Formats: sequence, C-alpha cells, structure tokens
Amino acid sequence: MPIGKRLDSIQLTHPKYLQTLVENRRIFNLDNCELNIFESYQQAYRVPLTFNDFVITSMIRGKKVMHLYNKPSFDYLPGETVILPANETMVIDFPEAQAATPTQCIALAVDQKYVSGTLEYLNHFYNSDKAEQHDWRLQFNQYHFANDTEITDLINKLIRICSGTEKAKNIFADLSLKELLIRLVQSQHLEQVYAESSEIQNQTRLHYVLNYISGHLTDGIVVNELSRKAYMSRNLFFKWFKEQVGITPLEFINNERIKMAKQLLKDTRTSVTAVSMQCGFTDVNYFVRLFKKTEGITPAVYRTCVMSNS
Repeated sequence: MPIGKRLDSIQLTHPKYLQTLVENRRIFNLDNCELNIFESYQQAYRVPLTFNDFVITSMIRGKKVMHLYNKPSFDYLPGETVILPANETMVIDFPEAQAATPTQCIALAVDQKYVSGTLEYLNHFYNSDKAEQHDWRLQFNQYHFANDTEITDLINKLIRICSGTEKAKNIFADLSLKELLIRLVQSQHLEQVYAESSEIQNQTRLHYVLNYISGHLTDGIVVNELSRKAYMSRNLFFKWFKEQVGITPLEFINNERIKMAKQLLKDTRTSVTAVSMQCGFTDVNYFVRLFKKTEGITPAVYRTCVMSNS
C-alpha cells in the first residue's frame, strides 16, 4: 500500500487518567457522530471491538494487526483508514505497543440514518446525466486505503470540532461529516470505474475520459480537449466531471501524475527532475510544490521514507 498522509498528532491521555492499558478510550459524543480516541500501552492480541454504527477509523501512531471477518489479516499503520459497516467486529493485535511507544487511533461512529440521508442526497442531486446514472453507496470491498489530502484534512477538522468547546460544533461537524462521506463514496466510485476500465473502456463517458487521461499523463493534457472528447461545453464538462469524481479535471490529472511520480521515485537512479518530466510536468519547481502540497513532504523526503521502509 502507498504511504498515506498522516493525521495530525493528538495528545496522549495523562497516565493518571488511564482506565486501561489496552484500548483506553476517550469519547466525544455529538448529534450525528461519536469520536473515539483509542490508545494501547502494552502488547495484546485478539482484542475484539464492535460499533453499532458505520465507523471510520484512522491510525495516528504505532501499529495494529487487523483481523476482519472473511478478509485476510493486514498491518494497520499511520496514514491509513479503515471503514466498516455497523455491527462488524474487528479483532485487533497490538504486537508493538509499549508504555513508551503506544498505539493511537481514532474511530468516528456515524449514525446510520445520517449516512442513509447523505446517500439519498447524492442519488438525488448527482444523477443528472442519465447516461452516467449509478447507485451512490458505500462499498466495503474497498475498506482499507491510504489517506489522501482531502480525507486527511476532513478527519483532522472533525477531530478538532468534536473535541472542541465551540457551541455550534454540531453544525460544523454536520457540514464536515457530510463532505467526508461524499468524498469517501466518490473515491470508491472512482476506484470501481478504474477497476472496470481495462475491460469496458468506452462503456460510459466517464470510462472513456478517465482512460484517455490515464493514457496521456505524460503529455500536455488540455481540458478543452477533454471536454470535446466528452462532447460537452467546457463549463458543462467541469460541472459534470466534479459531480462524478469529486474534484476538478486539473486536480484529478495532477493527482494521477503524483501517483505516477510516487512509483517512479522508488527508483533511486532517477532524479527528481527526470521524474517530474516523465510525469508530464514541465516545471520541476511546480512539481515539487504540488507534491509537497499533496503528500505533505517533498519528493526527496518521500523517496527517503520509502527506502527506509523497504
């Protein structure tokens, strides 16, 4: 799995307030969601955890090994998120947890009615194109993924809101939570379209446009050309693309180029300048700034992180 963007650090619980050394829990309850902060300070194995609502979990520090029903076990690390439906039990190992190096993660439990209402909103307002209509829904076949910038920023914002003292925090949380759910659903939809693209390249307008972008990342892709290939005006194409994908065409193209760059950076024989050119960037300084904005670190630091993990 690629390196995901880490959440902001959260202060650990003061030792005198710890109720347990395994999955010590702090809870912040709002109208439509509940923020849980879990910390473990000693090794433990096969610890079960279940939520009655849809849950978004994200690692902050340390390492867990997750065992989910009917799925292979996997390491769970900072910069990664797991989503699960209501009432599905996680069985968790803490192989490296110690007093000096605890694990810490957050879990946002979201009211099921709120989730359903958000999905109904998506299905009502984002199915204007009859040729592209689909059922917006959460798909749990894509349950473990690396955080991107948008997801990370929204989770960080929700943590600040939920744990803060602002009187209107339920209102602010509602806005950020709805955006987070929409981002997750759009991201999953995009992954599904990508998975289908190799077999049904031209079945829909979206499949065609994404395949064209994928095949021309190293070229100078012009948005006007994309709109012509989609048989839309430039303004209508921008609106349609953002409804389908969640971001603008230029943001999407740049994100795909950054993904390509992360793969190329694994080869230490290739300079950052050469990686920039291979990914379609004509200005290496712009590439470095965009990479740092997206990943939180420069290409050179990213390469160092990848090599040290290897």
